[in-house]
Amino acid sequence: MAARYIIVILLLISIPLLCPFHLRAQQQADTLKEAIIKAKKRDTGDAKSTVFSPGMKMQAIDSATLRQYNMQSVATLLAQQLPVFIKIYGFNGLATLGFRGASAAQSAVLWNGVPIQNAALGVADISALPVMFMNKVTVAYGGSAALYGSGNVGGALLLENESLRFDSGKRSLAISAAAGSYSQYSGGLEGTASGKKWFVSAKMIAQTAKNNFLYKDENGSSLTMGNSTLGSLAGMLHAGYKTGRYSTIECAAWLQQYNREIPPALFEMQGSRKKQQDGSLRLLLGWNKQKKLTSWYAKAAFIRDNTRYDDAAILLYTNNSVYQYYQEAGWRRQQGKYGQLQVFIPVQLSWLAPTGSGTTNTIQKTAIAAAYAIKLLHNKLDIAANIRGEKVNKLAYVLPGANALYQLTNWCSLRANVQRTMRMPTLNELYYFPGGNTLLKPEQGWSEDGGYAVKFRVNNFTILHDASVFSRNIHDWIIWLGGAVWTPHNIAAVYSRGVETENKIQWGAGNFKLHLKVNTAYILATTVSSYVYNDGSINRQIPYCPRYNGQLNIGVTYRQLYINYNHTYTGYRFTVADESRYLPPYQTGNLQIMYTHTTHKNTIQFTAQCNNLWNKAYQVVEGRPMPGINWLAGVRLGIGE
Repeated sequence: MAARYIIVILLLISIPLLCPFHLRAQQQADTLKEAIIKAKKRDTGDAKSTVFSPGMKMQAIDSATLRQYNMQSVATLLAQQLPVFIKIYGFNGLATLGFRGASAAQSAVLWNGVPIQNAALGVADISALPVMFMNKVTVAYGGSAALYGSGNVGGALLLENESLRFDSGKRSLAISAAAGSYSQYSGGLEGTASGKKWFVSAKMIAQTAKNNFLYKDENGSSLTMGNSTLGSLAGMLHAGYKTGRYSTIECAAWLQQYNREIPPALFEMQGSRKKQQDGSLRLLLGWNKQKKLTSWYAKAAFIRDNTRYDDAAILLYTNNSVYQYYQEAGWRRQQGKYGQLQVFIPVQLSWLAPTGSGTTNTIQKTAIAAAYAIKLLHNKLDIAANIRGEKVNKLAYVLPGANALYQLTNWCSLRANVQRTMRMPTLNELYYFPGGNTLLKPEQGWSEDGGYAVKFRVNNFTILHDASVFSRNIHDWIIWLGGAVWTPHNIAAVYSRGVETENKIQWGAGNFKLHLKVNTAYILATTVSSYVYNDGSINRQIPYCPRYNGQLNIGVTYRQLYINYNHTYTGYRFTVADESRYLPPYQTGNLQIMYTHTTHKNTIQFTAQCNNLWNKAYQVVEGRPMPGINWLAGVRLGIGE
């Protein structure tokens, strides 16, 4: 551990010392190169991911894929397109995200830079996040607690709305509708309008489904899934105003209601009468001032998550609300020609009035963070160092990190990343009644990863190969244990390591394009030590972490027609710590077709998707069967786009 601190400290010290030498060495750089650098400075994306993370592995979903999944959830999108594990509790159940052997609570989900995990549970249900609401979906692999806050242990899902556009008289409207198997019906409405100083965007989506698919029970008998209807309604309003030549203000409101029946698990012989209603309100207000060399920003967000759970079979009725307030203010400045410095102060307050208690429990996080990035060696080397001092209630931590990208040749680059990471226990883990444990310690440790990317073009072929290796040690891992009353405990140290690859070949000639994409992940996440004597977990894979995971996409584009076949593979998942029970691997084939026809300023788009094409029986979570072959077809009419 001391070696890691030394590496980070040396990077923090060496960067400013290298600046004067580098600037003198670059005085002979020609004007053309300087112009290119200045253009990059005007990047409108979040600087944390675009400027201060050059050595981190980032994967962004392209716009064509987002359009294909426009009427579906982020859970379906990620499960079919990226080598991350989506833990789905049935066809209309909760879905959580896991990175590189990390738990769902160790994976951050950020909306326009604001964490939106449920503060009580510590996780975000990504099955309830509509793809339609997102204009940019990016996955950041590996922890970066210095930039994104404590809790970002395994990685982060970054969701962003469209950038403000000030075009006088610009108007657009889009209407979407989709229907599919098991009485799935959904409809969406999108509209934007803008002027020279203002911008407004509104989106709405509604969905219903019976989810009454056939499945086989443990005796092999065919049954129809019961108690499985789903209904949801969500709306988002995004508006901005240009207050001056360099400054803008913007606000966003996201309201969502998600009602679902919870179908019986295979071991529930008497069926199920469970229901759950999830409501969310997310409000965001931001201000930004961007000049040539300096920018300032401030944002404030309020989030309320309400969950009502009913089980008529045992007369259990609960209704809990959890609240979050988040604010962040920051300043960024260009340092000379090749460096950038950002300082920001985030504050997060979460509170919950738990069932059975008259007190309100809170978690308060206050931090100050800084990040510095510089280009060296004629812009071939990008180095970034970041550090965060964070106080959580009465505990204080320092979270340093550093990463670098080196352009070895014009077709090959190398990267490296090292970060200290930490996750505080959630409100439920600390205060849930009965069972909360106020003596829990934070999960903490170090993560390192490195890799290379090769990209080149030969005739009409474009070839990309990207490989990463990673390692992460987390101490005081939190696990819930018990019988009648479950209680969380710090019981283990977990060592995660593995290899990921991204491969793509694309061939194009005229209006005809072919593509082949293969993503793979091999992950070992094993228990190193345990406070529970003889629990059988030592050197065993942690539950619900597949060793192997991968996706294949092969398809063709001809003019406005897009056809893609997607194949996913998920390996063994052990369901208990001693590996005595497991779920077998499963594969699914999925076919996507999209046709777009444009006339003047109007667009009509047809989409069709067939999931589980080979009608395989499988379970992602034990006792929760998934449906066989199913389809979804939709149409989208855009006016003025």
